[in-house]
Amino acid sequence: MNTTTNGVPLLVWLTPALVAVFLYGTGQGLVKKWIGEVPPARFCLYYVLATAIVNLGFFFTQAHPPLLAAEGRGFLASGVLAYLFDGAAWILYFQSIVLGPIAIVGTVSAAYPALTVVFARIFLGEQLSPLQYVAITLVIAGCLGLSYSPGADTTTGTTNRRWIPLSLLALVCWATSNTIIKYSYSLPGASEANLAACSSIGGAMTLGVFGLLWGRKGAHSVRQWFRSFVPMGMMAGGSLGLIIAARYGPISIVTPLIGAYPVVTLIFSRVILKETITRTQYGCIGSIICGILLCSM
Repeated sequence: MNTTTNGVPLLVWLTPALVAVFLYGTGQGLVKKWIGEVPPARFCLYYVLATAIVNLGFFFTQAHPPLLAAEGRGFLASGVLAYLFDGAAWILYFQSIVLGPIAIVGTVSAAYPALTVVFARIFLGEQLSPLQYVAITLVIAGCLGLSYSPGADTTTGTTNRRWIPLSLLALVCWATSNTIIKYSYSLPGASEANLAACSSIGGAMTLGVFGLLWGRKGAHSVRQWFRSFVPMGMMAGGSLGLIIAARYGPISIVTPLIGAYPVVTLIFSRVILKETITRTQYGCIGSIICGILLCSM
């Protein structure tokens, strides 16, 4: 069986990574379908609740070291810190969308896997083969292409340019989060189940607070709960896939692969929402698929 550079069987980390791609992509497609009925801040609030159900369910059903054990406190602190950065990135991203052009903000945010590769090389010492670097370049280029819409409106009707530092900070926070996640697995007491609990803790401290402050106003109908919990549950499942894949695979490859979820969203939009896929988007999909195949070789 093919293995990664550290001898871990390929399917051990590639399978949860691809599952995460499917769940993230489908979840985002459902968000796109129902975003007119549920405000972004409320999605944050429901995401925290859905993540708590998924992560804590995984935590209590899997064998793991004691979460508060003395020897595992470094791992606990590192894991919570990683998801504080992740939650902050989502908040910054939502704020930048409100203030800036989505065509540009989306492109900037889609570039975080590239910065993750740089961070992994500098801080974790990960080294990939030349073919793997070609693969992640194809994936990242495809993601950037999918997120950029030349025909989209690039004006927001405001001269407020705070979206620029906000979107750049989101980019840095996501890359930092993924790098810390991988680093945390090198610490004593490392466990996927415990990291899932850290995800819920960090999410509650960031997205949870944000959602409570800005997402409680208005009616909370059963329809809204359903149309929020289903996609947010899928996003939570995707995050769990990232946690497992990051344990066994090089983060330099795992992050770009999971970052390719817009391919699934695009297919969802074509099949379910009946949106048109352009030739450029087909080319981007081909680039990402080629990159995924090369990553697995």
